[in-house]
Amino acid sequence: MKRRTFLKCGLAASMASPLLAALKQDRLDDAVGVLDKSVASGQISSAVLHVTQRKTSMTRCFGHATENSMFLLGSISKPICVAALMTLFDQNKFQLDDPLKKFIPQYTSDGRDKVTIQHLLTHTSGLPDQLIDNNTLRKNHAPLSEFVQQTIRTPLEFVPGSKYQYSSMGIMLAVEVARLISGVEILDFVDRTVFRPSGMKHSALGLGRFTIDDMVPCQTEFAAPEAGGGDPGAKAWDWNSSYWRKLGAPWGGAHASAPDVAKFLAEFLEERGNIVKPQTSRMMVQNHNPQGLTPRGLGLDTRMSAGPKGSKTTFGHSGSTGTLAWADPHTETICVVLTSLPARAVTPHPRDLASAHVAAAVT
Repeated sequence: MKRRTFLKCGLAASMASPLLAALKQDRLDDAVGVLDKSVASGQISSAVLHVTQRKTSMTRCFGHATENSMFLLGSISKPICVAALMTLFDQNKFQLDDPLKKFIPQYTSDGRDKVTIQHLLTHTSGLPDQLIDNNTLRKNHAPLSEFVQQTIRTPLEFVPGSKYQYSSMGIMLAVEVARLISGVEILDFVDRTVFRPSGMKHSALGLGRFTIDDMVPCQTEFAAPEAGGGDPGAKAWDWNSSYWRKLGAPWGGAHASAPDVAKFLAEFLEERGNIVKPQTSRMMVQNHNPQGLTPRGLGLDTRMSAGPKGSKTTFGHSGSTGTLAWADPHTETICVVLTSLPARAVTPHPRDLASAHVAAAVT
């Protein structure tokens, strides 16, 4: 770990002593220690831990990262893009029970006509997580429109609403509805409706106004196969490629700093109203799946196990790129852990260990 980097970022913590007094200091030290040790051993190249409680905050940076370093968020991109979609809900441009065919008329055969926007947002549509041709599409540098068209043609794996199956492609089609309604390309739409209103100055879907050199590289040698991990020929389409960083995939292509991710979660924790109306914010963090199915909010994971023990209201999301973020309304705490080490690289992952220590500090 670079001592100069650590000290620069550590200043934020020293200026937030009320937070350190309110939480269990030893547990916060343990969270910092996990990431410090992982970087010192060479396991992780870059990481940032950001914790807020009410009006105070703490930021610690590790390795090559600084407070404003922008990480590839992976699936934390999903709730960000869904929030952009929900700004149109606030304008009465769609309802959750609207069938997808209302916006994509060709989505009708083989049970597709029963898929609603809510099914897409709660992972109950019957669509798969990734397309069978995912790697081929990426190798060919396919645009988002091609992913959309292939998903439209993909058979459902079960009757909509009958099961839960995590689906990146379901979220993509929901976000495609936002593009069709607004007439604005999704990369710009998310910037206009989410990043700018919430003051997320170090965030972009795709690269936005930034360059690939502004982004923290992923340790792709430890990535999942669908991210190009273990494939020496994947350099042109893996998580670090110019193609993928620019694409802005709604299911995993957003970049942001840890404090910016905290700002996003604060919109729902505090119902600030900068992105969606307070009542819509409340609705997004509530479970919308029937009893017997995995609980899920609208784009957000509800009752996250990463949060404080005993809390039934923790919400947030994680990302396969090595990221994790949660908010607990009961203790008014937000925890963001962004790392460059893919989630599947090691079990338990340092992000999970650090998060668990933070959760223990507020229980």
